[in-house]
Amino acid sequence: MPTRLIAAVLASTLAAPALAQPVEQGPKNVPEFSPAFDAQTRAPALPETQVEVAEVAGGLDRPWGIEVLPDGRYLVTELKGTLRLVTRDGEVGTPISGVPEVLYEGQGGLLDVALAEDFQTSRVVFLTYAKPMPDGLNATAAARGVLSGDGTALSQVTDIFVQDPPVEPPMHFGSRLVPDGANVYITTGEHSSQATRVFAQDLDKTFGKVIRVTSSGEIPENNPFADRDGARPEIWTLGHRNIQGADLNPDTGALWTLEHGPAGGDELNLIEPGANYGWPQVSYGRQYAGPLIGIGKPRAEGFTEPRYYWDPVIAPGGFAFYDGDMFPDWQGDVLAGSLNPGGLVRLTLDGDTVTGEERLVTDRGRIRDVEIDKDGAVLLLVDAPDGSLLRVTPAG
Repeated sequence: MPTRLIAAVLASTLAAPALAQPVEQGPKNVPEFSPAFDAQTRAPALPETQVEVAEVAGGLDRPWGIEVLPDGRYLVTELKGTLRLVTRDGEVGTPISGVPEVLYEGQGGLLDVALAEDFQTSRVVFLTYAKPMPDGLNATAAARGVLSGDGTALSQVTDIFVQDPPVEPPMHFGSRLVPDGANVYITTGEHSSQATRVFAQDLDKTFGKVIRVTSSGEIPENNPFADRDGARPEIWTLGHRNIQGADLNPDTGALWTLEHGPAGGDELNLIEPGANYGWPQVSYGRQYAGPLIGIGKPRAEGFTEPRYYWDPVIAPGGFAFYDGDMFPDWQGDVLAGSLNPGGLVRLTLDGDTVTGEERLVTDRGRIRDVEIDKDGAVLLLVDAPDGSLLRVTPAG
């Protein structure tokens, strides 16, 4: 090779930027598993973003879900079964009446809250909750109600979905709500036990599923299993463990979800109608006691791959796609709550592929939900008996 060509190749190699290392996160639970494609896990670490974190309100009892009202106030659920209005000045209102009775046990309680897209005129609010059932059993349920003009009461409360069949374990309820036009997506868990987790693969049960119903609980005609004998027509996707994050991509309108894995294997999924995401047959994690999951592989034919996974886990809460003006460089990024180790996880995307990861707000505990405020600030709920609502803004 000519000397000048060798020199040019060396100069080009030396000038090429080194690929950033992933964020610090500890050893893998399943080091023998490799990703199915580049950047499916441990994407390059992003440059550190300087932010300021301010407490809007404290004294919240294990807050779980938050929604921003058109007037700028916040609706916040507390796991024990209370729904409260919180002002932008941090005043926490008394419990709103009319909330359904909840099973406050294990991971059960009052869970997510969302506004109907026509809330300005209809005043319709959606809630998910652990519903107490006869004989000591329970189920994930979603209800709708009408919020009074003064924000003190819900009326006309009725269930639009109840998970079936009811079971005993008060674990892995899901459950996020995502209104989408005339329809509502509802995520469910599989109640965790060895006996119930297999229901995530059963089309005659609504465990470990994404559910799609109309805002009044009817079945949309174009649901993928609406005409299949023996299948529950409200099922949109199957094969999930415990989905606690869900949002629509503002650029594409596509639904994405974030679900808990076991030891390793938390997943960010792009939801495709009728798709099977594999649990509990395949997983990028392993059982807490050590054995591998299902067939002992991270993937198999017929199962849809996660667009991203974590090993070790972040123990995800809610997440939101950033859509606002305050952090212009974050537009379209995934902002995910982490319960363990705690904090806010930011992912950049190129289409459907994750290109970078950043960990922020790592000193405030368990982040249960993430929402974008009207001015583009990021709202975080800290899950604790003396929990809080935080506002994240750019530093300076």
